[in-house]
Amino acid sequence: MSPHLRKKVVVVGHGMVGHRFVTAAIERGLTETHDIVVFGEEPRPAYDRVALTSFFEVGAEALSFLPSGVYEDPRVTLRTSTSVVEIDPAAQTVMLADGEEMAYDELVLATGAAPFVPPVPGSELGNVFVYRTIEDLEAIREAAKTAKTGAVIGGGLLGLEAANALHQLGVETHVVELAPRLMAVQVDDAGGNTLKRHIEKLGLTVHTGVMTESISPDSVAEISVVDEDESGVLDGKVSALKFKDVEEPLPIDMLVFSAGIRPRDALARAAGLDLAERGGVLVDEQCRSSDPHVWAVGECAAPGGKMYGLVAPGYDMAEVVADALLGGAGTFTGADMSTKLKLLGVDVASFGDAHGTTDECLELTYSDAVAGVYKKLVISEDGTRLLGGVLVGDASAYGLLRPMVASGMVLPENPEELILPQSSGGGGGIQLPPEAQICSCNNVTRGDIEAAVDNGCESAADVTKETKAGSTCGSCKVQVKKIVEDYFTAQGKTVDTSLCEHFKMTRAELFDVVLIHGYKTFDQIIEAHGTGRGCDLCKPAVASILASQLNGHVLAKENRKLQDTNDAYLANLQKNGSYSVVPRIPGGEITPEGLIVIGEVAKEFGLYTKITGGQRIDMFGARMEDLPAIWKRLVDAGFESGHAYGKSLRTVKSCVGSTWCRYGVQDSVGLAIMLETRYRGLRSPHKLKGGVSGCARECAEARGKDFGVIATEKGWNLYVGGNGGAIPAHAQLLAGDLSTEELVSYLDRFLMYYVRTADRLQRTSTWIDSLDGGLDRVREVVVDDVLGLGTELEAAMATHVDGYFDEWKATIEDPEKLKRFVSFVNAPDIPDPNISFGSTRGQIVPEVGEEPAAVGRSGARDNQTGPVSLGSSIPVGMPTLEETR
Repeated sequence: MSPHLRKKVVVVGHGMVGHRFVTAAIERGLTETHDIVVFGEEPRPAYDRVALTSFFEVGAEALSFLPSGVYEDPRVTLRTSTSVVEIDPAAQTVMLADGEEMAYDELVLATGAAPFVPPVPGSELGNVFVYRTIEDLEAIREAAKTAKTGAVIGGGLLGLEAANALHQLGVETHVVELAPRLMAVQVDDAGGNTLKRHIEKLGLTVHTGVMTESISPDSVAEISVVDEDESGVLDGKVSALKFKDVEEPLPIDMLVFSAGIRPRDALARAAGLDLAERGGVLVDEQCRSSDPHVWAVGECAAPGGKMYGLVAPGYDMAEVVADALLGGAGTFTGADMSTKLKLLGVDVASFGDAHGTTDECLELTYSDAVAGVYKKLVISEDGTRLLGGVLVGDASAYGLLRPMVASGMVLPENPEELILPQSSGGGGGIQLPPEAQICSCNNVTRGDIEAAVDNGCESAADVTKETKAGSTCGSCKVQVKKIVEDYFTAQGKTVDTSLCEHFKMTRAELFDVVLIHGYKTFDQIIEAHGTGRGCDLCKPAVASILASQLNGHVLAKENRKLQDTNDAYLANLQKNGSYSVVPRIPGGEITPEGLIVIGEVAKEFGLYTKITGGQRIDMFGARMEDLPAIWKRLVDAGFESGHAYGKSLRTVKSCVGSTWCRYGVQDSVGLAIMLETRYRGLRSPHKLKGGVSGCARECAEARGKDFGVIATEKGWNLYVGGNGGAIPAHAQLLAGDLSTEELVSYLDRFLMYYVRTADRLQRTSTWIDSLDGGLDRVREVVVDDVLGLGTELEAAMATHVDGYFDEWKATIEDPEKLKRFVSFVNAPDIPDPNISFGSTRGQIVPEVGEEPAAVGRSGARDNQTGPVSLGSSIPVGMPTLEETR
């Protein structure tokens, strides 16, 4: 086609959906015949608004879908910071804010939605924000530096995300919701109450069923009138919220409105396009508006009169319009409104008919108030079909349950097993049909995934790249990986379980190779059994294997180049470039003298202190060069490293047990101290946590740990395979009524069996699930000793116990190791100027500006002038600038 015959598509809006339309248009070949011009109102290209809260942790670039700001296809032009102010459908032109006029052949509106701010008196005050863009979050972060208390109006998805943001910024946070429960659209009353308990445990305060009547200004507020014909404008900042029928106002320093969204349809309205009754551009099944050359997608569109506020329906609309412009007949007929996300660390999922509105439907519920888990299934009257459900506290079954609703497949004979804890969300081997939708964000079915494998994809990562399954919200990634691996197995293909491209073997196989040959360095191992120089996958894995077998110091010359940042400095790196220090407090028991020393150290070095969930004290804000001095004070007082920085045993939590508690039947504190002392420093594929409860009341939450012990009248019950984290799991009973000697023997075997055979970064729960036979197989090996490995595994643990030493003490006693603890190798007395602190609630907090704290070789120059930083991510063992070249 000659250039003068090319057509032009103008896209108004460059959010997630606008970007998706452009990528779909490029992939389908629309740019072969059309030029595409995109106008984005924000100063940056499209970014992941679903993960907006993580901006504080990862920064804007990590969220960006187009960091370069330029599409690879030169026929697409993106103009950011550009507003379209008028559409003329008759002339087929758009007018920009600067007066420029541009003609179009086809116009795609992707203007999204705007935050809804209820008409509450005082909403125009200072320190009142909305939660929608990165610029909003930057303003919130700035205000949070001086605010002590904040509130979020809105307890839905967006409101809880905003509350999470304030909480992360160290602001005492209140959530205010008009409805009687949180997330009223997605969950029922019981689910909302469970979610509320989770959130309040984190220190947030939740107010449900209350109406905000007004927002009070501070004492300096006054009405200022700019012109006699204008209404008054309220100056000053917010100071309190006044609730209807509540006498006492809620004092606050900042306020965030996150009470829903409204479609941005002003351009369409002014242009005379048809709108839906409740707002949004009214479009047909192909997302075409009342004008044949104007289309609308995403939150600004209302197909069939309904607005969709999730990204997945917007993506579907974008795909439909791209096809339609190429003459396709695809249609948008509705969307799966299921959602799964983690709010303030709590898994929440809702799918299908979550509220049970279908006539004569039945409900199955499971609730564990102690664990904070609530699950509900809505099934058809005859018990054969799953209609919907709610999951709070444990959403691991979402990947199985949601596709069952979409496919209409027949339920198993005992559907309650789908939500009972012993099923672990596995569904008893249920096979989803090919048409079952796995990824709702990108409308990918199980059949699509298997077809991608047939077409040459060799891994789950390849499938994600090919189909986009798991690339948006990420909730289906585990399910995608399992489908790919199961499909490979069914076809007789070998599933690639290589540790990485440098080692064509699993971690367990590599562990055995090192054990058999007695290797002591990474270089020996890769020369004999690998290729290349290694990577950030195999190096830490080898470091863990060597540490497990040799009990060597992680900063030894032959090992230190393998370590990641935390292991490399025996402390945890924090967000502003400082470190945290966590001394071990076995079982949570500490003397008054020990407490005093920790307080003195924190005071002397100006550290932030916090009691952790694992019954010990964390001290934040330590500069790298101060770490050895801090350790020396602690070591001299009898403390040692708590290994908070390593993939190793962290804590063994305990209740007070029979020593103090009237319900206790065994000495849980004594056992916890003994176990933590025994297994301290044990390097493993993933971090390990334990717990010991003195009775069945389970105050130490032992069943949420990798190994948990609960006292009985006859001895101890041993549970294994529990964890918190992204996919929480309850520990399962391995053996009961054990003597202390039996317990230690089985634990020795269990932990060493796990250390030897688990994959890298595989938690005990997923390791057990991956074994052929699961927990039964673990019981056969550990308790029944069917492989005859019991003595060998116990001997390996004895070697670890006998060879233990404190890494902090060994470091401060070695002048060579101490050389690495300086900020600048050529200016060792100069502290890192990029590390700064503010304060809140009487303690320091990190200050992080536009750019993250300097890391790596910050400050290095070709002429070797200026300080050279070792920072947080520089490879270790590099004492001079010249050696870094």
